[in-house]
Amino acid sequence: MELKAPILQILNKNYPPDQVVQTTFKKYDLVFKTDTEGNPILLFLGQMQSNGHIRGERYARRLVRDQSGQIIKDHWDHKGKATP
Repeated sequence: MELKAPILQILNKNYPPDQVVQTTFKKYDLVFKTDTEGNPILLFLGQMQSNGHIRGERYARRLVRDQSGQIIKDHWDHKGKATP
């Protein structure tokens, strides 16, 4: 399952650094972790369970930077099921 443009718009924003952010989009619950610069790097997408875990899909972000710190590659990889 590839991430679509509306969800990528949410994930392309900057958030507080080193935080776990919870939000919703249409029928999905999104929980993502940010890096030291506030970029989302780990995403759980699906339905929130009563224990606080997400049942759905897990994604990891790959950011490649050049020597000056500019992002030259930005890609989300599907890592499989979030909660079996």
